[in-house]
Amino acid sequence: MIERSHPALSVGAQCRLRSISRSSFYYAPLGETEMNLTLMRLIDRQFLETPFSGVQQMTWHLQNECHAVNVKRIRRLMRLMPIYQKPKTSKPAKAQDLPLPGSGGLRVDRPNQVWCADITYMPMRRGFLYLVAIMDWFTRKVLAWRISNTLEADFCVEELNEAVHRFGPPEIMNTDQGSQFTSFAWSDRLKRIGTRISMDSKGRCLDNIFIERSEGRRSLKYECVYLQAWETGPQAKAGVGRWITFYNHQPHAAHGGQPPTVVYFNQIKTDQQGQRVA
Repeated sequence: MIERSHPALSVGAQCRLRSISRSSFYYAPLGETEMNLTLMRLIDRQFLETPFSGVQQMTWHLQNECHAVNVKRIRRLMRLMPIYQKPKTSKPAKAQDLPLPGSGGLRVDRPNQVWCADITYMPMRRGFLYLVAIMDWFTRKVLAWRISNTLEADFCVEELNEAVHRFGPPEIMNTDQGSQFTSFAWSDRLKRIGTRISMDSKGRCLDNIFIERSEGRRSLKYECVYLQAWETGPQAKAGVGRWITFYNHQPHAAHGGQPPTVVYFNQIKTDQQGQRVA
């Protein structure tokens, strides 16, 4: 609303007319310091090795590595990353009481039976971004992904819409209990397409292990993110896109060395032929 080159009014006069201080107009957010960004990268690496670590354990780890940090700083930084185990101050929307895949209560034997979604933090040279990915549980194929500079639920819902548009709705969607996945926008969208909702139990870090190992917790970060030090969002998007394409077309141990994409589409084709015969 403020015009720097207004022909009649100075910046100060425009600020007074709009009841804001002149300093507010010139203020530019500084972002995180280089030290804090370094600490966040170290936290992220350590969390890959010990995903059960809380704020206190992470603080001790960094102090043992000769970093002068305290609990308050580490708590604030971990809150910026989707790995912080928040106190139970409120309860998320209750998910359906569904036995989780891999827990012995549900046999996953076909594509689009169960999808899983997860958000991961991606460090860059001068900041950080967030990546959400949706994976088919049976084939391990990454169906859709999206990068954002915020942790709002909207970018997760947009990615869900893309995946559903391309592959059809799943029977079940499994996620953790992050605020994005307990939001009304996310759960309402799943209910509208007839998908059952499953959420990881509190404290069960292995419930969602397929997506966490493949999409970001290990493979993506060690093979791509940590090696690049991207400067901009477009660079990150291009790099992640190349890696996910590579991952989907590489042999996977879960299916005897067949790539996830091959397994996914071959199984879909087989199922469709079986339905026509029936």
